[in-house]
Amino acid sequence: MKFLIKMQKPVVIFAMSLLLFVAPFSGQAEASSQAANITKTATSLMGIKYSYGGTTKSGFDCSGFVSYVFKENAINVARTASSMYASGQAVSKSNLETGDLVFFNTTGKGVSHVGIYMGNGKFAHASTSRGVRVDKLTDPYYWGDRYIGAKRISNGTTVASAS
Repeated sequence: MKFLIKMQKPVVIFAMSLLLFVAPFSGQAEASSQAANITKTATSLMGIKYSYGGTTKSGFDCSGFVSYVFKENAINVARTASSMYASGQAVSKSNLETGDLVFFNTTGKGVSHVGIYMGNGKFAHASTSRGVRVDKLTDPYYWGDRYIGAKRISNGTTVASAS
């Protein structure tokens, strides 16, 4: 019995040390899992046609696509690209993470297009000419010159919705 009591203290110390070591990484694993789920949802929609104002699998516009993907992953975002850009936390291009929103000026009048960063310099979006697809963020013929910024949407939060 004395032996068991003597052993409890080292076991408790070891367990607490292990917990303190592992705890900081648990949030990262959750965020990583969320990003993987967002990527999986986005790529599952590849090829769906573009539809102005579209928010369903029968057709998406760019912000409808982003809203749908995030809603499928229990995150609510604003409905329009410009409202999404007004929300979230700004992220530099060099610090992009999978699941961040990337924004473009395609009309010459500010934010007009949004996509989801997929990692490795690529983003998923609903293209007016080709539907849901993945393109290079730095495409020298189109997207590279039109990129204007990125936002990170916090895990599990609701980002201001347009009313």
